[in-house]
Amino acid sequence: MNKELTIGSRIKHAKYGDGIICRIGLESFTISFFEGDTQEIDRKSEELEVVEVLEGFSNMVTKDEIEDIFYNLMQRYTDATEKVELGEKWKGGVMLLKAFDSGIQPKEIPIDTFFHKIVMLRDRLRVLEQNINSHKVLTDEEKVNIQQYITRIYGTLTTFNVLFKYKDDYFVGEKGS
Repeated sequence: MNKELTIGSRIKHAKYGDGIICRIGLESFTISFFEGDTQEIDRKSEELEVVEVLEGFSNMVTKDEIEDIFYNLMQRYTDATEKVELGEKWKGGVMLLKAFDSGIQPKEIPIDTFFHKIVMLRDRLRVLEQNINSHKVLTDEEKVNIQQYITRIYGTLTTFNVLFKYKDDYFVGEKGS
């Protein structure tokens, strides 16, 4: 099979008929067939016939483009309202978790992955706050007590502020007593 096929190229499959390539993997194409079925087909399949190659189309999508697409979808369909960026000095870095016991292998975690989880935690705490504040059964006193507890959680998470690109995105706990 021609390895120069691009997303959007039209093909014909012996069994499934006409279709369009919608994803290109290392060893397979995901093809949306006009009959409504989507199949993953081996790139080397002899059952595929090229009808039209979509030229001048780049299959490469940058990480930033994917993040922008994901951010836009999150903004549209969830309560997430802002894009939070990792500090430049941490991009591409790893966290090394090394046990005291030298017989245990160290574990590397990409900082980008860890940061994403921290941001998800923060966003979920914010949604929890919104749900508490709009709760119809809780009294105002109960809402304040729970809110103070969440504020203390934010204070515990201030250690991770070093990862954020902008100070406005930092976790903020109680200021003073």
